[in-house]
Amino acid sequence: MEKRVPILLLLLLLSLEITVQAWPFSAEKWVVDGKVLELDDFNFDSAIAAFNYTLVDFYAPWCIHCKHLSPELDKAAPALAALKEPIVIAKVNADKFTRLATKYNVRGFPTLKLFVRGVPLDYNGPRKAYLLVHYLKKLVAPDVSILDSDTAISGFVEAAGADFPIYIGFGLNGSVLSDLATKYTKKAWFSVAKDFSENMMVLYDFDKVPALVVRHPRYIEQSVFYGPFEVEFLEDFVKQNMFPLAMPITYDTLKLLDNDERKIVLTIVEDEDEEKSKKLIRILKSAASANRDLVFAYVSIKQWEEFANTFSANKKTKLPKMVVWNRNEDYLTVIGSESIDEEDQASQVSRFLEGYREGRTIETRISGPSMLGFITSLISIKAVYLIVFVVAVIMVILIIKGHEEPLRVGTQEEGNQFSRLVPETESKELKSGEKED
Repeated sequence: MEKRVPILLLLLLLSLEITVQAWPFSAEKWVVDGKVLELDDFNFDSAIAAFNYTLVDFYAPWCIHCKHLSPELDKAAPALAALKEPIVIAKVNADKFTRLATKYNVRGFPTLKLFVRGVPLDYNGPRKAYLLVHYLKKLVAPDVSILDSDTAISGFVEAAGADFPIYIGFGLNGSVLSDLATKYTKKAWFSVAKDFSENMMVLYDFDKVPALVVRHPRYIEQSVFYGPFEVEFLEDFVKQNMFPLAMPITYDTLKLLDNDERKIVLTIVEDEDEEKSKKLIRILKSAASANRDLVFAYVSIKQWEEFANTFSANKKTKLPKMVVWNRNEDYLTVIGSESIDEEDQASQVSRFLEGYREGRTIETRISGPSMLGFITSLISIKAVYLIVFVVAVIMVILIIKGHEEPLRVGTQEEGNQFSRLVPETESKELKSGEKED
């Protein structure tokens, strides 16, 4: 018996050695090459351990939303792999590898999770390729970047891009911004410039330090804050400047407004690309700079008719029209300022705001969904027609077939999963895509 123990131990060690040599997916073999990795029960853990950041798509082959998402991930993968802090995209057939789906609490398809040094985080951001890249790039960046030269400042601003506001604290201590940067890390870039020249002061239009500058590159806007740099005042400035002075209402910007508590001064125009609309938008920006307790926004019939219609605005309405939206099911019109004429629009906007402040308003129920309803609506009118058509076809087939075997697509389990687990975020993204198309 004593002689058999070493033999068993030897066999065990030999077995382990063979297993290690045969294992094809050691961490050393994983490379960042801009391709989407296909993972399974056997190689998942080693892949996650090999990279600091991995975005994993848990999908099902039969899921139509997964099929829409797949090419977006293929397009995003090379751009994410090229980042200074690379992000790898991988996918798992969660319908086949159910152990992984159960382990990571996958309840719908597709489910995206960002693994940060092995720790899974739910990803609920955009799913269009270019938006996904910008969102993830922001997500993995430091909360506050420390800049020590003019070159570093320019490089930071260039790398940040135009999709998020950029806050730069000139002469500020990084600890002053750290809490706010952590709180708003998904919505803005934050940095502290410790060393800079007078050229930077001219470029960013401030004349003393410390100063906090915020830029909206997409809208070519900038604001400067000279203090006091106490938490309350600092956060007010950050929140009030999180959006441009006059924000265009689109599906994506509407989602950004979801967590802001201010009421929205909404101006409805016929076509925001017309010169007369651009002139009015410039007036709205001036009004917004003096009324920071409100969010100023605009939408056009041409760009988003469905949204404008909820405020009883259509092609027959006298436009431009201004309302104050409480972000729910009601909005306010100001008596005597139901619409804006083309002459002296600045005075008319001022009268509208004065009437609102004094309470000369009429409350009206919107004719469509609330802000939350717009954000969470899962299907478009076209989709409704399609569903009605499909249901009608199925009913006809069932009537014809009588007592024969019922119509069946895929497996019953798949059908149940699909009807039960359509993810809200992806449906939103598809709707946004329809609007863009």
